[in-house]
Amino acid sequence: MISPPFHRHFLTTAKQALRRRFSLQDDQADFEAIDRTLRDGVAMRGTNLWVLMLAIFIASIGLNVNSTAVIIGAMLISPLMGPIMGVGYGVGINDYQLIEKAIGNLLVAIFIALLTSTLYFLVSPLSAAQSELLARTTPTIWDVLIALFGGLAGMIAVTRKEKSNILPGVAIATALMPPLCTAGYGIANGSLEIFLGAFYLFCINGVFIAFATLILVGYLHPPHMRFVNPQVERKVKFYTYSVVLCTILPSIYLAYGLVTREVFQSRVHEFIRNEVVFENSFIARQNIQPESQLIELTLVGQKISAGQLAALSHKLADYHLAQAKLLVRQTVVRELDEAKLKKSLLSEVLSNNQAVFDAKNQQIQALEAQVAQLTAQQGQQAALRQTEQTLLGEFAVLFPQVRKLALAKSTLYTTDRQESTPVLLVTVIANKRLSRDELRRSADWLKVKTGVADVRLTMDVQSQLP
Repeated sequence: MISPPFHRHFLTTAKQALRRRFSLQDDQADFEAIDRTLRDGVAMRGTNLWVLMLAIFIASIGLNVNSTAVIIGAMLISPLMGPIMGVGYGVGINDYQLIEKAIGNLLVAIFIALLTSTLYFLVSPLSAAQSELLARTTPTIWDVLIALFGGLAGMIAVTRKEKSNILPGVAIATALMPPLCTAGYGIANGSLEIFLGAFYLFCINGVFIAFATLILVGYLHPPHMRFVNPQVERKVKFYTYSVVLCTILPSIYLAYGLVTREVFQSRVHEFIRNEVVFENSFIARQNIQPESQLIELTLVGQKISAGQLAALSHKLADYHLAQAKLLVRQTVVRELDEAKLKKSLLSEVLSNNQAVFDAKNQQIQALEAQVAQLTAQQGQQAALRQTEQTLLGEFAVLFPQVRKLALAKSTLYTTDRQESTPVLLVTVIANKRLSRDELRRSADWLKVKTGVADVRLTMDVQSQLP
């Protein structure tokens, strides 16, 4: 049996080990540096104000185009943490001038942020509310916890000698910028619901970051804490806890509603997965409304009897959905003969293929006719060239003064275009003019040779021919 003195010694040793393990004093900066850092972060002018406006523009664009990376970048450069932590620090050390200064700078920052984001969304051509934007309109108790733990981590980072990447992580986790930009979107689009939801999320983050700062200041107990009479201290604590309570209560209500909806939907999905299973019917559409506890299903296939539907409704109680109402709509599809369906489909395919084949055959026949016509024309042209060469040789024997001969077949039309006759146009080039009798004889000779009844001769005399 362990003696009481040993038991007490063990507990004392364990406490000392835990205290050393979780101590925040080892790498803590001196209180003067902590005080200076927190007071400097309160200021909202010059560089901080310009950075705030630019960060608001970046966050608004990220929300507008639904880009998570852009939103994170805007949160990293936002200077909003300074005034908020200044409020908590001022309350913790009873410095009411610091509180007034921090609150004043915070109100200026909020006004600038809302004005900047509202102006952006007024001129932006993209007016649809994206998922990143809508996610900032329904805060819950989990947002309270994120802000509280994030504020504690941020205050720990401020009080360390070596600065780490904690503050950027806190800026991303607590998300002060996106709610303000979403509130600006609500103002620009006249949506009071979006504005209130987003601005409430910003208030949650701001209040609980300041509250986390107050808690850690009370734990560290810096020497800058000022003495106030107990009555003033009680009044400050009353106001502080009242603000915290008023901020947290709506989030608890919203979280309860969210959890209730999620539980209802989970139970409904389990009910549908296990019970709404039919061999020849399937669910084409489902509409689950947690607010009215309505389950609306649309079935396609064979008709489900009234008895089966009644049995389904009775099984709702097994899934803790006794208060839910099941509404089933049916689209009945008659059973088809599989062989007839296959035959019909095959016939349709063959009919379509035959039509395609016929069209292709017509195209091939038309192309073949064109090829034959071109071949015939090429043959006629070759024959004409051969005929012209033969005629030129024979014509030169009959009329030695002829050196060149040009032939052209044409068509002679009347003015009223009622009649047309073929005509052969001949140009005779010679070094000496042919007589009228020679021209007549040459025309008669050409009529016999070419088979054209109408021959028109043109004489061209050139004294020197090549």
